[in-house]
Amino acid sequence: MLPDAPNADAIRVESLRFAWPGHPPVLDIDRFTLARGEKLFLRGPSGSGKSTLLGLIAGVLSPETGMIEVLGHDMAKLSAAKRDRVRADHLGVIFQMFNLVPYLSVTGNVTLPLHFSPARRKAVGAHPDEEARRLLDRLGLSDPALLDRRVSDLSVGQQQRVAAARALMGGPDIVIADEPTSALDADARDRFIQLLSEEAGRTGAALLFVSHDASLARLFDRAVDLSEINKAGVSA
Repeated sequence: MLPDAPNADAIRVESLRFAWPGHPPVLDIDRFTLARGEKLFLRGPSGSGKSTLLGLIAGVLSPETGMIEVLGHDMAKLSAAKRDRVRADHLGVIFQMFNLVPYLSVTGNVTLPLHFSPARRKAVGAHPDEEARRLLDRLGLSDPALLDRRVSDLSVGQQQRVAAARALMGGPDIVIADEPTSALDADARDRFIQLLSEEAGRTGAALLFVSHDASLARLFDRAVDLSEINKAGVSA
């Protein structure tokens, strides 16, 4: 997919301030960027504001002050409908709690983003189920018997991989992963990150990988510690 501002960074945050009503600031960030195609590791302990920052980038939350650009779109200045369109067309998110639809099959969950984004549907072509199978196979879910099962019948580790396949479906321009390896052992975790990076690289997507585990930084182009760029110093 070709975004509207081809020369912009994938993500650019400047002079960002955010506080929940009646509470001290959670985030106070002068500058944070993610380049197009970059694989960036964002580290921060629990309660440091990582998920809040991701909510702001995705346009689910609005900043108190500052700019959050996603592919040249200032999310704070867009209407709710336009934020939804940017999110659907350009972002693939692996949520910390997966956010899978329990009554849908594995394939139904993976292809779900295509129902909200004609652009991503077009990128997949006429056979979305085949692309879903390819992604699931890459992520280690190659058993055909799994495809029609409800995701609620899967193990936590399997659900995590389904969530990753859904985020990658249709080649989003930015993949955001919020603690996506918490249910995997060390070997499976490293393989998962490698596959995630390869699939993002296949389409030229930028990857923002968020975790508290500093040992994972070696697997990425660049690492940023949220505590070093966030001047608020207040738990989220």
